[in-house]
Amino acid sequence: MKKIGFDNNKYLKMQSEHIRERISQFGDKLYLEFGGKLFDDYHASRVLPGFSPDSKLQMLLQLKDEAEIVIVINSADIEKNKIRGDLGITYDLDVIRLISVFSKIGLYVSSVVLTQYEGQSSADAFQKRLEALGVNVYHHYHINGYPSNIKLIMSDEGYGKNDYIETTRRLVVITAPGPGSGKMATCLSQLYHENKRGRNAGYAKFETFPIWNIPLRHPVNLAYEAATSDLNDVNMIDPYHLEAYGKTTVNYNRDIEIFPVLNAMFETILGESPYKSPTDMGVNMAGNCIIDDEAVCEAAKNEIIRRYYIALCGRRKGNVPDDEILKLELLMKQAGVSVSDRRVAAAALAKEEETGNAAAAMELPDGTIITGKTSNLLGASSALLLNALKHFGNIDDEILLMSPEVIEPIQNLKVSHFGNNNPCLHTDETLIALSICAATSESAKKASEQIEKLRGCEVHSTVILSPQDEITFKRLGVNLTCEPKFGNE
Repeated sequence: MKKIGFDNNKYLKMQSEHIRERISQFGDKLYLEFGGKLFDDYHASRVLPGFSPDSKLQMLLQLKDEAEIVIVINSADIEKNKIRGDLGITYDLDVIRLISVFSKIGLYVSSVVLTQYEGQSSADAFQKRLEALGVNVYHHYHINGYPSNIKLIMSDEGYGKNDYIETTRRLVVITAPGPGSGKMATCLSQLYHENKRGRNAGYAKFETFPIWNIPLRHPVNLAYEAATSDLNDVNMIDPYHLEAYGKTTVNYNRDIEIFPVLNAMFETILGESPYKSPTDMGVNMAGNCIIDDEAVCEAAKNEIIRRYYIALCGRRKGNVPDDEILKLELLMKQAGVSVSDRRVAAAALAKEEETGNAAAAMELPDGTIITGKTSNLLGASSALLLNALKHFGNIDDEILLMSPEVIEPIQNLKVSHFGNNNPCLHTDETLIALSICAATSESAKKASEQIEKLRGCEVHSTVILSPQDEITFKRLGVNLTCEPKFGNE
């Protein structure tokens, strides 16, 4: 079984207590910039085994009576229909999704801020949709010379031009559907407005990675660089923290580069800066909750390899540049890993060589390897899923979970009516067919009951899968990689 390397319960307790301490430091109100994902944080759960994907959300629930949420979205991202790569939905739709999820679990969403607002028609249409849902909407504007022109920024023509966001609770969580939305600028704008109104308010940043109190080249921090290779984020020793306290901590380049500007802003707004370093601004307690360093190192190294495979496939599709591949190769070298360390990839390639057709393999949590091959009825990934479900259900390999009489009419529908060239069933079609067969077959029913056990398994395909198959594996919670080649090459 996979080792647990992270104490999630300790994390929830420590994190909520530390945020309460930071609120008390500033008195009336704390604006907390929330970086990364508030829930569905599968990167964190992969590199810190034991971390629950919704840990940050659970932590906020412990503070729900003190907290309200403000969601920030860049108006330009609405205009160009920017897509969240992990979910395949636009940023504006993700804002609606976030509001729904937060509200259902009892977290108060007070408003949405449209940043970089210039009267975009799509932003105006989105505002009307939000207001129809009863959500308050505010506008923040572009400031010339941001962030270096501090005199202009700290004036009525800078932050003063932005709408003041009406808030009612001590903890204001500023989150967004993705990077570049303007979370930090929103926090600082609010500090400016609060100060003009004679109110005490502070700012802090909550971002899980990089983890500040583990080594710079720790695999978990290297995995963060791999995950953000497209953003050119680089982990660095925080020189300001080292100078102020004589302690080595880790931060990333963007926060270190912007810190002198932030410090000057704090001094202008508050009279003096409450922080001596970018690390001081953070409230992340994740590093204190690692209980098995060997386990998290192994998990993080696997994640770096995964990211490399994903980038290779992206380059093959034409949307990842060569320099991103080179950066990932360097990170792999620093972590001391190579593609040969991904056991499930070796198993899939061996099966392909044995059968002469595309193949796939799955590594289960206990280390067992299951394979699937291409046939006339099923693609390799579909066959792999059925084989894995048989294994979990202790069903004999010789038992057919679905008879050809069930599969062939589906194939005919695909080819004759839907215009598909490949009659083999996709993974989602296979699972739907299996669910139908479960009504009359005890074996199919037993196999269907094992689907949840696929979550967290490692899968490798010897060819790039179709978007349908990729989405299915993602929904199943499977960690997928593929060889960077298309089928029939």
